[in-house]
Amino acid sequence: MTTFVDRVELHVAAGNGGHGCASVHREKFKPLGGPDGGNGGRGGDVILVVDQSVTTLLDYHHSPHRKATNGKPGEGGNRSGKDGQDLVLPVPDGTVVLDKRGNILADLVGAGTTYVAAEGGRGGLGNAALASARRKAPGFALLGEPGRGGDVVLELKTVADVALVGYPSAGKSSLISVLSAAKPKIADYPFTTLVPNLGVVTAGSTVYTIADVPGLIPGASQGRGLGLEFLRHVERCSVLVHVLDTATLESDRDPLTDLDVIEEELTQYGGLADRPRFVVLNKIDIPDGKDLAEMIRPELEQRGYQVLEVSAVAHMGLKELSFALAEIVAKARADRPKEEATRIVIRPKAVDDAGFSVTLEEDGIYRVRGEKPERWVRQTDFSNDEAVGYLADRLSRLGVEDRLMKAGARAGDGVAIGPEEDAVVFDWEPTMMAGAEMLGRRGEDHRLEEPRPAAQRRRDRDAERDDSQKEYDEFRPF
Repeated sequence: MTTFVDRVELHVAAGNGGHGCASVHREKFKPLGGPDGGNGGRGGDVILVVDQSVTTLLDYHHSPHRKATNGKPGEGGNRSGKDGQDLVLPVPDGTVVLDKRGNILADLVGAGTTYVAAEGGRGGLGNAALASARRKAPGFALLGEPGRGGDVVLELKTVADVALVGYPSAGKSSLISVLSAAKPKIADYPFTTLVPNLGVVTAGSTVYTIADVPGLIPGASQGRGLGLEFLRHVERCSVLVHVLDTATLESDRDPLTDLDVIEEELTQYGGLADRPRFVVLNKIDIPDGKDLAEMIRPELEQRGYQVLEVSAVAHMGLKELSFALAEIVAKARADRPKEEATRIVIRPKAVDDAGFSVTLEEDGIYRVRGEKPERWVRQTDFSNDEAVGYLADRLSRLGVEDRLMKAGARAGDGVAIGPEEDAVVFDWEPTMMAGAEMLGRRGEDHRLEEPRPAAQRRRDRDAERDDSQKEYDEFRPF
C-alpha cells in the first residue's frame, strides 16, 4: 500500500456566494414598508496551509476532489445569509503549487504559510442594499457569484540542509539512521528505500536536517529507476553528499565510476551545479573496503572534493562527518541573503483605464471583457426585467455603450459579455428599454408616491361629510 506520495493533482472548488433576497416589509398598519431583503453570504475559500505534522500528500492522492461550502441566501427582515466555511487543507513544508501547464503558483515553505487555491464567490446584494433615492423599492436582488475552481498540481520538495545521494545499497539509509534518530528500512538488496527519509542532526551548536534520496542509477534523470521521481527532493538542499560504496559486490562497479555517473545524472537534471559537494567513502569496516578507500582518496581530493572515510555499521568516523557537514551548512546559512520584508506596491489605476475592453471578432460579434461587466452579468437574474434594466444602467454608466458606438456597433449587432465558454450574447439596442420601464422611468416606484389607502379613505369620508353639510346649509329654513 502506498504510504508516501509527493505529487498529486488536486481538483478544488470554492463555495458559491448566496443569492440576495428581494423582499418588502409587511406589517399591520404599515403598508409599503419598504424593501428589507438581506444580502447573500460569501462562499468559502479553499486554502492550503503548511503543517509541520504533515509529511506526505497521501490524503489528497486518495481524495483529490475538495470543495468548500456555499454561502447561504439572504432573507427578509434585513437578515443576511451566513458565510460559507473556508476549507483549510494542510500540506507538508516545501510543497510547490503549480498549474496544469507547470507554471509555479506558490512555493509553500515555513510553518503557517498559506495560499488561497480557490476563492469563494461573493454574495449577492439584497433589494434593501440596492435601494436608493431614485430606486426606492427594487423588485429584484443580485445573484451570488459562483466560486472559482480548477485543477492544481502539488509537488513536495523536501526541505533539508544535506542530501545523501548515491547508488542503491551504498549505505545512505544506514548513515542517516546512525547520524540522527530516523529509523529507515535497511536491507542488503537494491531499492530498499522507496521514499526519502529525513532526520535531524545536532553537531555542537548547529542543528541541521539530512535526507537520503533513493533510486539514483544511470538514466535516473530520464525516468529510469526511481531517480526522476525523487530528484526534486535535492533541489532545496545546501550541500550534496556522495555516499560511495567501497565494498561493492558488483564486479563492473567502482567508487570513482559511481561518482561520475551520479554527477552526470545531477547535471542532466539541472539546477544543482552551485551546491557544494562532499564525498563519504562508506563500509571501511570491511578490509577490502578500507584498502580501496585509501587507494582512491588522493584522486578524489585532487578533484577538489572533501573526503571522509566512515563505516555506518561500525560507527567509525561519524562524529567527524557530522561536524564537517555542520560547518558547511553553517557557512551556507551565513551566505544566504537575508529575507526582506514584503514590500507593498500600490499601482494606481491609469486615468484612461475604463476597466474593460471591446473587440470586434471575426464572426462579427463585439466582445466585452472586463472584471466589472463580467461580474455584473453573473449577478443578474435575466428572468427579472427590472434586474435586466438595472444591468443596462450599470453598463451605460460604465461607458460600455459609448465604447460600442466608437467601435462601430450598430443596432442589432451581436454583443457578447464574458469569455467564449461562458458569455452572455444579445442583440444590441442602444435605446433598449426593459419591460419594467413601461411603469415609468427606471428607478422610480409610483406606488410610493400615491397616498396610503387608509388615508385616502379618510379623505373621501371627509369630502362626503363636507358635501352633506353644504346641502344641509343650503336647504335649512332661516
